[in-house]
Amino acid sequence: MILVEGIRCDVFQCLSYRWKRRKDIERMAKKNTYNAGSIAILEGLEAVRKRPGMYIGSVSTKGLNHLIYEIVDNAVDEHLAGYCSEIHVTLEKDGSATIADNGRGVPVDLHATGVSAARVVYTTLHAGGKFDDSAYKTSGGLHGVGSSVVNALSEHLEVEVSDGEHVHYQSYERGKPTCKLKVIGDTDKTGTKITFKPDPEIFEVLEFDYDVLLKRLREQAFLNKGVKILFTDYRVENPETVTLHAEGGIKEFVQYLNRNKDPLHDDIIYFEAQREDMMVEVAMQYTTSYTESLLSFANNIHTGEGGTHETGFKSGLTRVINDYAKKNNLLKEKDPNLSGEDTREGLTAVISVKVVEAQFEGQTKTKLGNSEARALVENALNDKLSAFLEENPKIAKIIIEKTLTASRAREAAKKAREASRKNSSSNSSLLGKLARCTDEGADYAELFIVEGDSAGGSAKQGRNRRFQAILPLWGKMLNVEKSRIDKVYSNEKLLPIIQALGTGIGDDFNIDNLKYGKIVIMADADVDGAHIRTLLLTFFFRHMRPLIENGNVYIAQPPLFKVFKGKNKNLVEKFAFTDDERDRLIAEMGPGAKVQRYKGLGEMDPAELKETTMDPAKRTMLKVDIEDAMIADETFTILMGDKVEPRREFIEKHAKYVSNLDI
Repeated sequence: MILVEGIRCDVFQCLSYRWKRRKDIERMAKKNTYNAGSIAILEGLEAVRKRPGMYIGSVSTKGLNHLIYEIVDNAVDEHLAGYCSEIHVTLEKDGSATIADNGRGVPVDLHATGVSAARVVYTTLHAGGKFDDSAYKTSGGLHGVGSSVVNALSEHLEVEVSDGEHVHYQSYERGKPTCKLKVIGDTDKTGTKITFKPDPEIFEVLEFDYDVLLKRLREQAFLNKGVKILFTDYRVENPETVTLHAEGGIKEFVQYLNRNKDPLHDDIIYFEAQREDMMVEVAMQYTTSYTESLLSFANNIHTGEGGTHETGFKSGLTRVINDYAKKNNLLKEKDPNLSGEDTREGLTAVISVKVVEAQFEGQTKTKLGNSEARALVENALNDKLSAFLEENPKIAKIIIEKTLTASRAREAAKKAREASRKNSSSNSSLLGKLARCTDEGADYAELFIVEGDSAGGSAKQGRNRRFQAILPLWGKMLNVEKSRIDKVYSNEKLLPIIQALGTGIGDDFNIDNLKYGKIVIMADADVDGAHIRTLLLTFFFRHMRPLIENGNVYIAQPPLFKVFKGKNKNLVEKFAFTDDERDRLIAEMGPGAKVQRYKGLGEMDPAELKETTMDPAKRTMLKVDIEDAMIADETFTILMGDKVEPRREFIEKHAKYVSNLDI
């Protein structure tokens, strides 16, 4: 037998397939002549419908939510221009969404193309006020294609524009107008109202994610002080309207982010600066936490990959803290400077820049590339933060003490790391239980982190030695949410993982040194196993986050039950991963069916573990990813941090969704 892309087949089947495939290729070659007639021209919005992922990222829930973002971004741009104070976002029962604002309203007069300007905006790519500096100085969204993209990907869309005298109306189906722009009433108000229903021909899912949308809308309210966003979900039995409004802007944002943490100082440090057509706002506060929470935005777009404004913030912060510490003899001239990592321990900060022409880079186009942004932010910290520290010596002393403690812990971690590298006997003892694979270093190599020696033994016997390595865990697992990095390097349960992966952690992390393309957490399907998974995920998120962002971390899905009937040659065995699946298998097998409940991985023999959990052709694994780093950061803080009350509230809110809860 051979394995091809997870499909089992014998040699004769493969040869037959190759012969048939060759004939198919020869036959298709005659049809697939590539000439001028092969060049297709997609007119209007056809290109958007043909390749929606190019415009909204995906056709999953993420892309679906993005449609609302685009229309809301247009309304926010009106607010930034000084004309919009309220935005209403409504999720309708029929699966549609309505976004209404009290801005100036989309222009309805005749455009140079011979049709109304509103029709141009909703049916033509790269048409909109964002290309005219007199209309918008800064803007987010898809830069002039957002409205038309939403229209193209909607089963139907309706536009109502109030211009202070009349209400104008036009409807569309899959991007094409179904009527001319017409007046349907009189009004003394201004604004735009859009109702659209996503197209089932385009999207894999048709249900907007309330929690994700709420988080995004709250973010917009914080970033644009003064704007009021009202969010209502009519899909639920008792709908309520959530009002999102922050007169304090990003100062309230930092306060919100730190609501589950213990701040070291009450006052939130805030300052802003402007130069030519660019401005920056910074709000920051230190907490007792050991991890930093740094959020940056450019034109209200979350720059998850950072960029020049983040670089300017980090370099400016490090310089200002060091200069103040030395000037006030809190750091001696002979002492080494505090590192950037030291100055950001426990820091929660929000950086928001507004630029006329934002240049985005990176894998997901969420990295700011404007070089002038770095100088603006760095100079703002040099001037404004320095002045704040001089004017608030008590807060300054608290901050310096925090960074000095972080520096001492970093030095201790450095010594522990160097001692670990030099002491080969230590390495061999810690990694003594690691069962390596022969293809270590290959992208397809897998490391299974297994709970307990018993399960580790079964996994070693059931693995494919060529590409699957096994690392059994033993000893006490460290909760890194409550520990500095020096404690991580001295923990006998985490250090073998660090050494086995080869990447280092924190600022020393280098994904190019990763020895395994997949890191699989394989723990028992019970409360203790869930706790171990959570501790490991906290470790990866806090100290090796690129592994999660790069899609290297997985969670194994071992079965909960074995349902069997008969003996010897008549034995029938099937595995169930849920209670419902167990009941279905019992019903299928009929009278005499028996059930074995696996209390732990150690109860499974190597063949069963291989067949159900480790064999790439048969197993099911969950890939760990981060759709929103801010939500993930908050969740880890709640679940693994020191404060009990937020954790109690979280459990009470989500307990109804949990079937296996240890109380």
